[in-house]
Amino acid sequence: MIGIVDYNAGNIKSVERALTALGISYVISKNPEDLKDCSKLIFPGVGEAAYAMDQLKKSGFDVFLRNWVKESKPLLGICLGSQIIFEYSEEGDTQCLGFIKGKIKHFNSLDDSMVKKGIKIPHMGWNNITEQNGGSKILANVPKDSDFYFVHSYVICPEDKSVVKATADYEVQVPAVIQCGNIYACQFHPEKSGEKGMMILRNFCED
Repeated sequence: MIGIVDYNAGNIKSVERALTALGISYVISKNPEDLKDCSKLIFPGVGEAAYAMDQLKKSGFDVFLRNWVKESKPLLGICLGSQIIFEYSEEGDTQCLGFIKGKIKHFNSLDDSMVKKGIKIPHMGWNNITEQNGGSKILANVPKDSDFYFVHSYVICPEDKSVVKATADYEVQVPAVIQCGNIYACQFHPEKSGEKGMMILRNFCED
């Protein structure tokens, strides 16, 4: 059974619809206790890092997720959920969950000339990804250079670059898929990325 973490900061409905379309059984809950017997968790997220962390602490999901990761159970972070699994975010000067070493930085922190070059922030829309460091099993059978749907202003900057399994080119190289042990993450929205995104969700849920 797949668990979907509902902490008032997630893109829950679209994930729910995607799993329903795939015929995958799931449970969605705001209560960590309801998800303790799941085999895998999907950790979606939209919005602002500081608010998301506040909601995680209020719900008890921060402790629950830390224990989940300590037990090496599979976790898939999506969008904001792909970012706050790292240590720190510039967004709201936020201390995050710290499952993977690294920071989340605004595009302008990486290249302050992006606006002058006419490059729009947030990075919004379809962008192809390129596998790195051997790729990830959640990318199995996904065609090379497939497009996925991105919406973000902040960028994952891991200490260990080998956890980056795919990147998107948006003036800077944007880490798009992360894998560190049983922790997986997509900066893009697989649930909004059509057939290729559904393949990623199926790979995670059915592996």
